[in-house]
Amino acid sequence: MQSNPLPSETAEILLAQPRGFCAGVDRAINIVNEALNRFGAPIYVRHEIVHNKYVVDELRAKGAIFVDEIDEIPRGAIVIYSAHGVSQQVRQDAAERGLQVYDATCPLVTKVHLEVQRFLKDGYQIVYIGHKGHIEGVGVLGEAPDVHIPLVESVEDVENLALGNPEKLVYLTQTTLSIDDTKQVIEALQKKYPQIVAPPLEDICFATTNQDIPTHRGA
Repeated sequence: MQSNPLPSETAEILLAQPRGFCAGVDRAINIVNEALNRFGAPIYVRHEIVHNKYVVDELRAKGAIFVDEIDEIPRGAIVIYSAHGVSQQVRQDAAERGLQVYDATCPLVTKVHLEVQRFLKDGYQIVYIGHKGHIEGVGVLGEAPDVHIPLVESVEDVENLALGNPEKLVYLTQTTLSIDDTKQVIEALQKKYPQIVAPPLEDICFATTNQDIPTHRGA
């Protein structure tokens, strides 16, 4: 008995535009690959260079060792900071261990770090919009460990803020947030604190803005 062949089917594949990693993530991955090519394994990376299993596994296979803390790295070894950035304490710990540092922090994240320093120097109270415990926010808030910078991630968090009525108030944001969610939190801040000002340029990543997706380096 001869069976009838299945009818031919065609599948249409749609590719989103734009797609892929942002420039900051591409830069970070390239830094790790360049270090492996130049110095050979092992190369230590503090936290996953990017929240992408395939990329991390590929780099691990080449000899990259991902660690959570600086004290896991042998003294004098090479360490690369991930695209998410690090606190001043991490930089100090690396210096004390004599580590050779290559900084793969996304330039936009670095911009937010510098804004923390500048606004505090100018006498501003800062409110940081981000996800609690996110590695990027930990690094940003670590720019001023002795200063209380409240972190908010929802309208409810804003409603629970008790800042008094500071004359100089500014908000900064995690770079990988949802545009829509951030808009709601910013509007709530502006309603509660009409004097609050925005940073001079958008902190949210251009890739996130263009794709209109929640994150690109991972939440």
